[in-house]
Formats: sequence, structure tokens, C-alpha cells
Amino acid sequence: MISRYTLPEMGKIWEDEFKFSTWLKIEILAVEARAEQGEVPKEDLEIIKSKAQFDVDRILEIEKTTRHDVIAFLTNVAEYVGKPSRHIHYGMTSSDILDTTLAYQMKSAGEILLRQLNELKEILRKRALEHKYTVCIGRSHGIHAEPTTMGLKFALWFEEIKRNITRLEQAIEVISVGQISGAVGTFEHLSPFVEEYVCKKMGLKPASISTQVIQRDRHAQFLTTLAIVGATLEKIAVEIRHLQKTEVLEAEEYFSKGQKGSSAMPHKRNPIVSERITGLARILRSNSIAALENVALWHERDISHSSVERIIVPDSTIALNYMLDLMIKLIDNLIIYPENMIKNLKKTRGLIFSQKVLLKLVEAGATREEAYKIVQDSAMKVWRDENKNLLDELLQSEEIKKYLNPDDLKDVFELDNSLKNVDFIFARTVESKSD
Repeated sequence: MISRYTLPEMGKIWEDEFKFSTWLKIEILAVEARAEQGEVPKEDLEIIKSKAQFDVDRILEIEKTTRHDVIAFLTNVAEYVGKPSRHIHYGMTSSDILDTTLAYQMKSAGEILLRQLNELKEILRKRALEHKYTVCIGRSHGIHAEPTTMGLKFALWFEEIKRNITRLEQAIEVISVGQISGAVGTFEHLSPFVEEYVCKKMGLKPASISTQVIQRDRHAQFLTTLAIVGATLEKIAVEIRHLQKTEVLEAEEYFSKGQKGSSAMPHKRNPIVSERITGLARILRSNSIAALENVALWHERDISHSSVERIIVPDSTIALNYMLDLMIKLIDNLIIYPENMIKNLKKTRGLIFSQKVLLKLVEAGATREEAYKIVQDSAMKVWRDENKNLLDELLQSEEIKKYLNPDDLKDVFELDNSLKNVDFIFARTVESKSD
């Protein structure tokens, strides 16, 4: 991931210092567990705890020869500890520390993302309440349909973020497992007590069963969840991009003083944040596919997953961390143009009330087919001639006069009744007491 996208708190989790510190913590905890069982002399444990450390540069130097990162790490730690280092990594396999550490890193990263999602949820709630009654046109297929409100758009996103919070909570729980079970997961050289002890101290649960690795369906669930969250952010970003079009301009990204939109055209104010979020969502989806490919390994393990995970796990968490940071600021500062919303509502000259007229005709006794034809005939005249409006065309229709008088027809074109159930929708979303 490009470094400028990496926020400090998330970046720290994926640095070598954090990784090796976690490896060392797990190794020392395993020795502690064995000491409790009387397998390691207390004095050796104390020496290990007081002397055990590492040097990142030295590990990387040793790895050039060993071509094995865990062996390089253990060799470096032994240089500090001396003879008692013989108790370190006893009965363990590399994946015991690799997979337990990765789970700890993913859990830590997931908790940061979860915190951001909750922050975004509350900002969406705030903006939804702010624009609860800000009327705008609803669109289907990109075409004006019927009136809605900007608050309902925010409320819709609020609910989807809530579902993503639940998904991420579940994914964090699924990935928060460790293993200290040996070469093929049979505990041949270690008591299961060691695994239980280490996992409890690390805030993880022991995997109920493992081979040489923790099974990769867990990692796939985590990364596909990040991809779903990314898809939601893209969904919001795409809507904002549409609303910011010159011919629409119902909403706009905040444009700061001194900001430039184009190297060629000084007038430009582009939705660059939304476009960036849209692009990064594609990375998350691609990485989730790679995670699914990692589920199938040979027998008790191979390392075809390892090289992939060194890229997709840090990159996906860093990317989503950055995307959420962008989206939180974007929604909080999003500029809304209610006046333009009203202008756009009027652009189709009453066509947005066509269904209300149709239903009024049905209530007055017309068949649905007859009512549809009456309204569509007038509506098509309005589509073809920008000087016409639907109400005037219907008032001139001899067919409609059979069912509706002019006053009844004019009432249909009043906006107030179109959004009478906004309060109901809000009561079960952003205003629900369960949130």
C-alpha cells in the first residue's frame, strides 16, 4: 500500500517491530506455560524474560542466509538469551507464532476499523436528522421517479453501515483464534495447556482444531467482510459523484481554500475523494478473491497462502482504514443544495406525480389499464414538448374528466402528501431506540 495512504495507528500493526514483538511475546508466554507445568526451570524462565529481545536489522541480515524468517528471529533472540534459549519454540512449528500473530494483528486492525464504522454511523445519523425533510427527486435508472428526501438517503446508508458493523464484529470474532499445536496440529510435543495459556494472554481463543495452520476460511471471511464494507463506501461515493454533476449539483464535496480541481481548467471542483474511494473499493474486492483462493491448501499445509497474505491482509486493512477516514470527513462536510433539489424536482414539469394521478383514477373507478393509458398519453406529450406540463395536459383530457374534477386533480400535484411516511421510516432507522 502506498505509504501516504497509511494512517499511523493502522500502519504500526503491520511494521516489523510490531510483528517481531508479538512473536517474542508468544514465545515467552509458551515458555511461561511450560514452566507452570514444571517443564522449564524457573531460573531459566526469568533469564528468558529479562534478556529476550531482538534487533530487526539483525534478523533481516540472518534471514539472507537462512531464507527463513522465523529461524532468523529465533537465532537473533538466542544471541541475547544464551543457553536458556533452548526452551524457546520447544515443540512448536513456525505457523504457531506466524498464524497466532497474524490473528492478533487482524483482530487489532479490525478493532480500529470497527471504531471508524461506528463513528461514520453516528455522522450519518446526524446528517439524516439534519436533512430529514430536505425534499429531492428520487431516481430510478437515473431518471426522475418520485420525491424522496436527502435525509432518507443518509438513513439508508446509516442502516447499511449498521449491518457492516455486525458483519465486522462477527469477522473479528472468527479470526481471533490462535494455535500452539505443533507440526501438524496434534500437540505431539506440547500440552494443549500451552495453547490455552498463550491464547488467553493474547486475548484470543484456541482454534478448536488446526493442522499446521489455522484454517483460511477464517481469513477469507475477514477479507470478504472488508470488501463488503468497501462496496458500501463505494455505493455512497458513487451517489455523491452523481449528485455533484454540473447538471444536477444537489450535493458537493467540500472544496477547501487553496484547493485546485484541474491543472488545465481553473473552474473545476471535482469529486476526487469519492472517486478515490470508488477506486480503492476495487482493490478490496480483488484481495477478497485472493483470500478465497487461499482456503484450499495441500494436506495439512503448504505455503501458497503465505506470500499472498503478506500483501492482501496489510493492504486491505490499510486501504479500508484510509477509505473510512476519507468517508467520515466527506459525509461530515458534505455540502447540500436544497434550492437545486427543488429546481430539479420541477424539471420534468409534473411528471413525477404520474403514479399519484394513476392511483387517483383507479380510486375513482377506472381500471388500472385505462388509468395508465390516460396518464401515459398526457405524459408522453410533456416528454416531447418542454413547454408543456402534466397538470395542464390532464386538465385538457376529456378522458380524465370522466373521473376527476379539476380541484381533485390539482390536489394530486401537491408535494406535501408525497412524504407523509418519512417519520415512520425514521422511527425504525436513525431514530430507533434500539440503536
